[in-house]
Amino acid sequence: MNKISIAIDGPASAGKSTVAKILAKKMCYIYLDTGAMYRAVTLAVLNNGISPEKADEVAALLPSIEIGFEQGKNGQLVFLNGADVTEAVRQPEVTNNVSQIAAQEAVRVDLVKRQQEYGKHGGIVMDGRDIGTAVLPNAEVKIFLVASVEERAERRYQENISKGIMTDFETLKKEIEERDFKDTTREISPLVQADDAVKIDTTGMSIEDVVNAIENVVNA
Repeated sequence: MNKISIAIDGPASAGKSTVAKILAKKMCYIYLDTGAMYRAVTLAVLNNGISPEKADEVAALLPSIEIGFEQGKNGQLVFLNGADVTEAVRQPEVTNNVSQIAAQEAVRVDLVKRQQEYGKHGGIVMDGRDIGTAVLPNAEVKIFLVASVEERAERRYQENISKGIMTDFETLKKEIEERDFKDTTREISPLVQADDAVKIDTTGMSIEDVVNAIENVVNA
């Protein structure tokens, strides 16, 4: 059986990465966390003392940025120029600046090119904001996950607590709403459902239910 490409898009904390990892493991496919790639670039920008709005300086930094993934005991590890940044890319400072970095044309062109190289031969599950529309427009299966802001904020809140990151719930709700606005209104590859994507509202669904729903689409 030929291995296909599966594109999973949707807003922040809709459950994309969680279900994509499980699905890839079940299907023996490669999982590519495109969101972590944008977060890694954001971290590199911040570490180099560059203001996120300085697009020219961000673009000049891109050739020196190496992003890698490895499978660890407790999940996938993210590396930036050889250093493990798995936890660092999830810190609030990165989260609050990643949309601005991801909206820049040079960043998107660079990372989309890297992502398309990974996805050339199928057998891959990729999640992000524009996978089905820009990165893998010919993917055989396209999924668009959504959930209420309240539920997404609760998921992020619980995730942060488990990592020892203390954040206010109402602040998280506001940040997610702002992130949604930035992602859907940016000029370059805005967050939008592909015409041939299957929309799944994950509000009130368990992770297992979401994975099963996607599997049903794949099998169909």
